[in-house]
Amino acid sequence: MTGAAPKRIAMWSGPRNLSTALLYSFAARGDCTVWDEPFYAAYLRETGIPHPMAARIIAANEADPARVAAACIGPVPQGQSLFYQKHMTLHMIPGFDRSFMADCENVFLIRHPARVVASYARKRENPTLADIGFVQQAELFDEVAQRLGRAPLVIDSADILAKPQGALSALCAALEIPFTTRMLHWPAGPKPFDGTWAPHWYNAVHQSTGFGGAEGELPVLTGAAAELAEQALPNYLRLKQVSLVPQP
Repeated sequence: MTGAAPKRIAMWSGPRNLSTALLYSFAARGDCTVWDEPFYAAYLRETGIPHPMAARIIAANEADPARVAAACIGPVPQGQSLFYQKHMTLHMIPGFDRSFMADCENVFLIRHPARVVASYARKRENPTLADIGFVQQAELFDEVAQRLGRAPLVIDSADILAKPQGALSALCAALEIPFTTRMLHWPAGPKPFDGTWAPHWYNAVHQSTGFGGAEGELPVLTGAAAELAEQALPNYLRLKQVSLVPQP
């Protein structure tokens, strides 16, 4: 990609969705600058939602959504040929300018809601449908599809875990960038590009050195957790219909 315009990849997911592992994967390429949840501080400042470490996150990061959006399509830090942005769909609240998305390759990372709810509830009590991002993900998907005249790229975290090289090869091919096996491994521990919130959310991924292998049966949920997963399921299934098929 020497001499070519940099490619900006906006990866849209909800929380607890393999999103940080995929961030680490792209950072390991060697030709890619990564940005961890650019709009998190702006989202917290605007909504006042009491997330863990909220005050510290707002103080330590750019909280003006217009400035964040401009940086997403501005000069690529370190002059790299790829700029990978890990975005949470729930952060793009009404009133935030989304026009920057037209200058990015938008990809949607999905995960079965039963797994998301089970994981999220271990980090923050009583999540709501708005907290887990499925509705917002479907809305953003539709916006991008309307602009493109076709479905944007979708990749399922289950496929990445079951077949990392095949899934990431398919993703790179669709993005028209070379795949490298460096994407399959990264060093354990915190990373210099981790968001301020990493001490609360990233304990497990900091212990990893690669994708963890195929997941087992879906978790059995009851009560409000089961109801929440059921509410989110139609949004997941709709995007699943067009998700990338891993390469052999």
